[in-house]
Amino acid sequence: MRTWLYRIATNACLTALERRGRRPLPSGLGGPAGDPEAPVVAGPEVPWLRPLPDALLTGEHEDPASVAVSREGIRLAFVAALQYLSARQRAVLIMRDVLQWPAAEVAELLGLTTTAVNSGLRRARAQLARVLPAEDELAEPAEPGQRALLDRFAAAFENADVSGLAELLREDVALEMPPLLTWFAGRADVARFLAAAPAFAAPGRLRLVPVRANGQPAFAAYQREAGGSYQAYAITVPTVTATGIARIVTFFDPGLFGSFGLPPEYAPVTPAPGQ
Repeated sequence: MRTWLYRIATNACLTALERRGRRPLPSGLGGPAGDPEAPVVAGPEVPWLRPLPDALLTGEHEDPASVAVSREGIRLAFVAALQYLSARQRAVLIMRDVLQWPAAEVAELLGLTTTAVNSGLRRARAQLARVLPAEDELAEPAEPGQRALLDRFAAAFENADVSGLAELLREDVALEMPPLLTWFAGRADVARFLAAAPAFAAPGRLRLVPVRANGQPAFAAYQREAGGSYQAYAITVPTVTATGIARIVTFFDPGLFGSFGLPPEYAPVTPAPGQ
């Protein structure tokens, strides 16, 4: 029964993927912008990749497949890299490397030979190796160090502190902002762009609420409006490594807040009396 159900679900997904095409991030469509002060270009017609709330990945009664999904297998960078593979290669890679299924079981599920599954896995791994950062570059600091860095990251945004934010970034950092086609690479260009952004015009324009997306820390950013209220603005997913923040992907889509269980307006928690 399990194999039969997985076969139906997998084939339905493969058909949908083949019809829809890939969902990219801006870096998957072209090179970085050379001038941080030039007007940005929007791409509203592009079916952009979206962040997946961690709450949708787990449940109270998880089946073995859900438990087997590792954090590395759902990271935003990994999911973006999957877009470079065909639908069937994605299925082979996820079932073999993420879910740890035996090659024979994958072959039965996809209607392939074991040899074809192993060959497809090698090609998929080779393609990912060309578009993903090296494994040692993704090594994370220990939990206290990561938490401290993320706290400084959020404080820099809320205080409009571009210099403080730049200190947290790697030299080769990338900034992507779907649905904008424009993206930037390098600490200097990223810092110059943010320094001119309206959200960094004055302290207090943003409030960041910690969330989790694609198995990694993220923030829901609320922006202060003219009347003083804070409205849903963007979901920001920083990639934290042992040497600093390697990538920031900011999704300018207030409609995403509902999937994270967040309201459209920021309401700070008021401490109870005596706390």
